[in-house]
Amino acid sequence: MTIDERLEALTRRHEALSESMELATHDWNSRFDRLLALVETDAANIRSLARVAEAHERRLDDLDGKG
Repeated sequence: MTIDERLEALTRRHEALSESMELATHDWNSRFDRLLALVETDAANIRSLARVAEAHERRLDDLDGKG
């Protein structure tokens, strides 16, 4: 194998690796964005549940005459 053939093979491998890394990065970013959206949804749901719990606690306190 000549030096030119080796350089050509190395160039092809580098290009394949670069393309693979770009695809992996895109996939990772897509998964991260989806995970972030799920975390934000969970956080909103938790805040909503906390408000409901606080409202129920106030209602129970009012019924018990503590409020």
